[in-house]
Amino acid sequence: MYLGTNFMPPVIHPTNQFVNHTFSTTVVPHIHPTHVTTINHHMFQHKHYCTETASCAEEVCNQQINCCPPPMPCGPGYGAVGPGFVPGGPVPANVPFMGPRPY
Repeated sequence: MYLGTNFMPPVIHPTNQFVNHTFSTTVVPHIHPTHVTTINHHMFQHKHYCTETASCAEEVCNQQINCCPPPMPCGPGYGAVGPGFVPGGPVPANVPFMGPRPY
């Protein structure tokens, strides 16, 4: 004779504890403003040069000295005339004749 399946009251064990860890990533932006100022420094060097020029000047003087004896006159009334003598008298040796020539 088959009496069927018998069931016993359940045996209850203590609850097993499982911890399930999950991870997520959250980005929190942190902004650190930065400002860069570029200062360009430029120096002008003013160099002064003193150029020099030179010139030369010459003065020229001219002196006209007549070293020629006066012309010898010809004709009646005129005598012999030599160097250093002019009509009217002798000429000193250190003074050249500079007057007009008697023709």
